[in-house]
Amino acid sequence: MAVIPLKRWIFAPSPDPAVVAGLGQALGLSPVLARLLVQRGIETPAAARDFFEPDLAKLASPWLMCDMDRAVARLRQAIDGGEKLLVLGDYDVDGITSVALIISYLRPLVDAPHTPEEESRLQPYIPDRHREGYGISMQAVDYARQQGVGLIIALDCGVKAVEQVAYANTLGIDFIICDHHLPGEELPPAVAVLDPKRLDCSYPYPDLSGCGVGFKLLQAFTEKLNLPLAPLYAQLDLVTVSIAADVVPVTGENRILAAHGLRRFNVTQAAAFAVPQASALASADTLDGPAPLLSLLSATASEGLRPGLAALHELATPRQGPLSLSSLVFGFAPRINAAGRMGDAHRAVNMLLASTQQEARYTAEVVDHMNQERRLSDARTTQEALALIAEDPAGPTAPATVLYQPHWPQGVLGIVASRCLDQYYRPTVILTERDGLATGSARSVSGFDVHEVLEACAPLLRQFGGHKAAAGLALPIENVPAFREQFMREVAARLPVGQLPVRPVEIDAEVDFTQLTEEFLGQLGRLEPYGPGNPAPIFASYGVRAVPGSVRPVGQAGHLKIRLMQPGKSPGMVLEAIGFGLGHYLTRLLETPDTEIGVCYTLEMNEFRGQRTLQLRLIDLRWGE
Repeated sequence: MAVIPLKRWIFAPSPDPAVVAGLGQALGLSPVLARLLVQRGIETPAAARDFFEPDLAKLASPWLMCDMDRAVARLRQAIDGGEKLLVLGDYDVDGITSVALIISYLRPLVDAPHTPEEESRLQPYIPDRHREGYGISMQAVDYARQQGVGLIIALDCGVKAVEQVAYANTLGIDFIICDHHLPGEELPPAVAVLDPKRLDCSYPYPDLSGCGVGFKLLQAFTEKLNLPLAPLYAQLDLVTVSIAADVVPVTGENRILAAHGLRRFNVTQAAAFAVPQASALASADTLDGPAPLLSLLSATASEGLRPGLAALHELATPRQGPLSLSSLVFGFAPRINAAGRMGDAHRAVNMLLASTQQEARYTAEVVDHMNQERRLSDARTTQEALALIAEDPAGPTAPATVLYQPHWPQGVLGIVASRCLDQYYRPTVILTERDGLATGSARSVSGFDVHEVLEACAPLLRQFGGHKAAAGLALPIENVPAFREQFMREVAARLPVGQLPVRPVEIDAEVDFTQLTEEFLGQLGRLEPYGPGNPAPIFASYGVRAVPGSVRPVGQAGHLKIRLMQPGKSPGMVLEAIGFGLGHYLTRLLETPDTEIGVCYTLEMNEFRGQRTLQLRLIDLRWGE
């Protein structure tokens, strides 16, 4: 029998009432919305207007990023000099979208003049997850040499690839690195290392995605050559997918980029823009050259999605209604990721670079099929992992989870670790066998540093890396039992005595059902796009009861459907509610039908068969409040 995961409700501190009232009066906002803004650090009308109206003109200058002048100069030299360029990215969504971003924008410039029979001077390269591992490999550098490449643009990786870049230098190959991870003590000897997390970098926003750093390179390139902005902004659909998938903060520049990228997803006419034939550039002799080049670049900037994302949209989100970052996280990202997990990530790149609807649909269907295979593999492995925990007498109440099965597929271990963490909220390590080693992924609970625990276990490990919330590791198979024992011990030592981690639920405000109207939901929409750093508001209501006969299970995954009323505050008002993964509360609700409970939730509009109704998406229920 599964353990019901406990949740700790944490209410946001009450902000200064005078500040809330002043902001609300100045902008005509509801008291709740004004409170939410102040709680997010937005206290003045000017700051609120900037927040409500993200403006691309307020993006920071790309020239503030260290090495940007060198990167733009080297890129222009490569294009003017007819060099071959290798565009290399990591095998996850951020890396794949980064590669597509650079190639989409540069192809009309790099391949001019060009006939369809000629080989493109721009080549994508995604490392093989299993043979090369993460980031820049020696194999990639050797491939570049074999292809006669003079410049490699590395995206979403490379800031620690000191040896690989040095090796490339001996072969006469230069690197431009666009990364967003923390650098090591020594930077690679690249022509340019663009990374807002460099200690010597004055760029004001450090939380860009890898694709976002690539965008800043193109922004600087566009400014230097005085090219039109529309083709650059046409790439924001890719940047937005990377922001959603890489779970970077949706604040500052990321909020501006994501807001405008989502508009491309949600335009009324989703006409995809086509990559123009580079042969049409024959009349443009230089980058500073005549109008045909500028007009051709502008032809890539029509509203709507590129064919690959439009085709993926049809497969991933068949329901009507505007897309959100959450839609991209759950609908688009797994499909793009699946190509790298289950086969060749270049298929996802090809999908994003498709120039026709026919090609896009074919590649999207291939990627979607790979994702279906990934989901089956994920489900099987998760089921086995949860069974192992349940069968272990100490499993459900242990301070941590460490599981090893040699037949588990490498590509889904991170997902499985997250699934186990959802069920049993504690640090989790899932391992399989690869190349004679036990390798796998670690995931952690909020506020608990799993990387620190792995450091304490370092003598048993061959290698490990990551951060406090997630990490990868490898160790000799014979060390697995000792590692499991020490990992459990180290986790327990860092927890309060006799206590297991409890999932926090951060609640923004307590409200009555009478406040939950379509108008109120419309005002909340001004806070979007939601994501880390700007989450969807969570509300709590008390004195709530289930409408008799309305409590029922939904699906086979333990969901809960219910109709709720709040007799003491809103007599006669009934709201629909859905609780994903809250089926464990079903029995108690049926056994105590007259008991008042507390609920916490987000508010949404449910659209079904042409009907629109307000709906609570339940996060947790409480009795005795």
